[in-house]
Amino acid sequence: MRRICFILHVKPDRIEEYKARHADVWPEMRRALQDAGWRNYSLFLRPDGTLVGYLECEDFDACRAAMAEKEVNARWQAEMGDLFVEPGAAPDEAMRPIEEVFHLD
Repeated sequence: MRRICFILHVKPDRIEEYKARHADVWPEMRRALQDAGWRNYSLFLRPDGTLVGYLECEDFDACRAAMAEKEVNARWQAEMGDLFVEPGAAPDEAMRPIEEVFHLD
């Protein structure tokens, strides 16, 4: 199992909306993530809009590809895209893993 961490940036004036949407993630979106192999998935949000994501999976590229095939993911990305600073890409396409340099088991 690999540990994956990534950073995105929520527009500072949209932080409350972002949090509200994640307080009630669609059940079919939750199921799609689980079916695609995302495990122990968490999002952490700083007051400045810096979003840190963490998940565990066997193969991150395969998990992202599996999500890309799901209709619910296309709807979710369309709903969420305008909340992010990253231009020109859906939020799930802008996720770039950060290199892990230390882990205490």
